[in-house]
Amino acid sequence: MTKHYLQYLTEVMLHQWNDPALTDYGENHEYTFGELAVQMLRLHVLFEQLGIKRGDKIAIAGRNCANWAVTYLAIASYEGVCVSILQDFTAEDIAHLLEHSDSELLFVGPYVWKELQHQTLPAKLKAVISLTDWSVLYEGQKDEAQATKEMTNLTEAVDKAFRTKYPRPLEPEDIYFAADPEKLSLINYTSGSTGSPKGVMLNGRSLSNNVEVGMKMLPVDPGQRLVSMLPLAHMFGQVCELLYPLCSGTHIYFLTKSPTPSILLKALKDVQPYLVVTVPLVIEKIYKKNLDPMLSKWAIRTFWYVPGIGDLIKSRVKKGLRSAFGGKLRYFICGGAAMNPVVEKCLMDIHFPLSIGYGMTECGPLIGGNPPKYFKARTGGVPVMNMDVKIDQPNEAGIGEILVKGENVMLGYYKNEEATRAVFTEDGWLRTGDLGRLDKKKNIYIKGRCKTMFLGASGQNIYPEEIEDKLNNQEAVGESLIVEREGKLVALVFPDETLTKRMTPEEILQIMKANLARLNSLIPSYSKVADIEVQDKPFEHTPKRSIKRFLYK
Repeated sequence: MTKHYLQYLTEVMLHQWNDPALTDYGENHEYTFGELAVQMLRLHVLFEQLGIKRGDKIAIAGRNCANWAVTYLAIASYEGVCVSILQDFTAEDIAHLLEHSDSELLFVGPYVWKELQHQTLPAKLKAVISLTDWSVLYEGQKDEAQATKEMTNLTEAVDKAFRTKYPRPLEPEDIYFAADPEKLSLINYTSGSTGSPKGVMLNGRSLSNNVEVGMKMLPVDPGQRLVSMLPLAHMFGQVCELLYPLCSGTHIYFLTKSPTPSILLKALKDVQPYLVVTVPLVIEKIYKKNLDPMLSKWAIRTFWYVPGIGDLIKSRVKKGLRSAFGGKLRYFICGGAAMNPVVEKCLMDIHFPLSIGYGMTECGPLIGGNPPKYFKARTGGVPVMNMDVKIDQPNEAGIGEILVKGENVMLGYYKNEEATRAVFTEDGWLRTGDLGRLDKKKNIYIKGRCKTMFLGASGQNIYPEEIEDKLNNQEAVGESLIVEREGKLVALVFPDETLTKRMTPEEILQIMKANLARLNSLIPSYSKVADIEVQDKPFEHTPKRSIKRFLYK
């Protein structure tokens, strides 16, 4: 039976009480595991002072920081329901999600509060608390139980109540965090690239199974370090950069500002992480800027596969790349989108510790994965522990919709029974909306989204993602998107500005026309692209860096 992740965390606190646990990178703010435990209990007292009960909804909206993690863990161990909201949503959307989720309390970062404070907040919301210093930013309507309490004196009230409840300094042996794994633990509002967000309901069992998968697939020694760069409100970052590593005794550094390339590279150099969790776009940018110019040289291409000298070249490339990620990298995990096949092949050639996983918010998030040494190129791994995968109505090539069942699968969408019924089959399998196939070893090959697949004139299935993979390898292409117009395929391209910043629009267009000709020589005749258009501004992305396809036609 899956053990609740809070029990793992309790065991780590017992053995690593004085070890650092959470640090805001570049700032003088850090928690040891012992201080984390104490602050979680202080927040329990705060919840009690505000009349928050077990099962009540408590929202978090803010940039990554140590206090975000503390708040999340305090809610979970109080057996409240955390509502994690991406800080990239508009203030209007956040206010709507607070209403929809029935949130009674909100912890918010300054970046979000700057705009949110001008919105009309739900009547049910009792208070808004600052993630910076736990101060009260907003006081909602009081019920009778709260009528005599002044929010401005909340800190003083919490201090007094905490001293009464815990009259002596807490020791590791005093700590025990647990929760019912079957109860609703989290409502996560998806970013989605195909429409309005939905509230995914996950229980403690889903989250805990995800954590155990991480522990078994990517074992770590206590005291290792990690840089958290993905949004914590997104399930990929929440599980893979917070819950799994922290429950393994990892010291996590949070990038509290937008992770520009210079900030990120400096943080990686300083922290020297054992693990990097990211989206393919990050490594693809590094490849284009740092590796592609070198690997394109005649001598490198000529000797790349020559025994001896080729091995030496690959070893040096691998060493340089590992150095860019801090020098102590053991695992490099990507997810959220398909990786450029040229970049993936290069990483596999140099035996970089790469693994690409497959998941979705509705599975909290893991469906497929593999340790780097077992990872097979162009796949999303094999089904993870306690998860089953099958292909629905496969065609002659074995391709059909990917269906999943198991401990990671969500309870449903919050207050949306219609969407919940639509996403589950009658016998309980979750429809992923992804097209793919399985090989004999259960490796998952993802071909694209059901909703993005085009039907050719003669009935052939056309997967735009496969065309985009090839187009993205062409000269001066930054990103691309294939759309259908009046039965014809059109390529929308945003150029690689590092290569085109000194070119005129006419010169860029000529390159793209040549790219179109090369592209059509690489793909079947039934999926030929009729035209190519240069975009004058970047595509809009979800927080996991997927292009918001529904915005483009």
